[in-house]
Amino acid sequence: MSRISVLEYEALSAEAKKEYDGQIEKHGRITNMKKTLLHSVPAFRVLMEWYPLRDEVVKFVGEFSLNVFAYAISYGNDCLVCSTFFRKILRDNGQDPDDLKLDDTSKLLMDYAAACIAKPVNVDDALFGRMRGRFSEEQLVLLTAFAGMMIATNLINNALGVDLDDYLTTYTKK
Repeated sequence: MSRISVLEYEALSAEAKKEYDGQIEKHGRITNMKKTLLHSVPAFRVLMEWYPLRDEVVKFVGEFSLNVFAYAISYGNDCLVCSTFFRKILRDNGQDPDDLKLDDTSKLLMDYAAACIAKPVNVDDALFGRMRGRFSEEQLVLLTAFAGMMIATNLINNALGVDLDDYLTTYTKK
């Protein structure tokens, strides 16, 4: 049960309504997390920078590996909302989230995801060496920033108890 109210359109400020409308225009819906974030437009805007980071990371790892990376972070953080969101994406793209067929890049990103959530202050040198062997410094910064943004969305959902969106209920892990 959500600890913070999910704002409906009528209760929003004019500035928040503009952001809400933009989400509907871009994505066709607005999630419970985003409705919760609209209590603070600056907080909402910061977390919506997830999308530009995502778009940059997709350019060099592809959609599948990006979704695996985000799923691994969210599942590892026990974030029901985000892990279920990425389970939906994976399943809708013909993948079984419980039996993923991973290429070398996706396997490496899953390892990096686990390290970023387990003990980011001490990411294993061998793992980081493998990352450095595969990605440029710019790409490493983008991947790590994306991981941080993913962790931030997990934190919002978990700490504030954001309710799972109805359209995701059939995608939860059994």
